Amino acid sequence: MVKYGMTPLAALQAGTLNGAALLGWEDRIGQLKPGYYADIVAVPGDPLKDISALERVSFVMKNGAVIRH
Repeated sequence: MVKYGMTPLAALQAGTLNGAALLGWEDRIGQLKPGYYADIVAVPGDPLKDISALERVSFVMKNGAVIRH
């Protein structure tokens, strides 16, 4: 998406906040808040400055369990 003109922030929101709204699940996914389902990834660097950082995932947590570190 960034390659075709979206900002990194807009591209990330498209897959999180906007995706949740599209599914009608805004009250369950799309944010890191208590009571929400969440999968978390950690990447080296700031994906808002360099979106390619998302290609180098170093940590994954799914449903509260560490999957990769």
